[in-house]
Amino acid sequence: HKVLLGGYVLHDEADHWWGNAQQRLEVGGAFISWAHFKREFLTKYFPADERNRKVIEFMELKQGGMSVSEYAAKFKDLCRFAPHYNTMEAEEDKCVKFENGLKPDIKQLIGFSEIRNFPTLVN
Repeated sequence: HKVLLGGYVLHDEADHWWGNAQQRLEVGGAFISWAHFKREFLTKYFPADERNRKVIEFMELKQGGMSVSEYAAKFKDLCRFAPHYNTMEAEEDKCVKFENGLKPDIKQLIGFSEIRNFPTLVN
């Protein structure tokens, strides 16, 4: 359903791109998943150098002067550009990455709990 909605809201040049991409991707009646649509769309409209810049920004992200909630929001926003951290298998890595970006005093407070579920850790 997301693919249909995503295709529906495209306009002009993007609409022409989607028509061509849809024909190419649906060869043999293949189902186009949301992940596949998103990958194709981002490849076309989100340049690799910009994606790489976002990955680097994520990898270097630290809490700094942000509140924990601001840091968590920025972390979640940038995390989508780092595919490794968006799998179920990487949940522990994601938690460790988040903790390592916290200010030392906060990191020490939660570090002993060893929470390895990201939504639980952030809350």
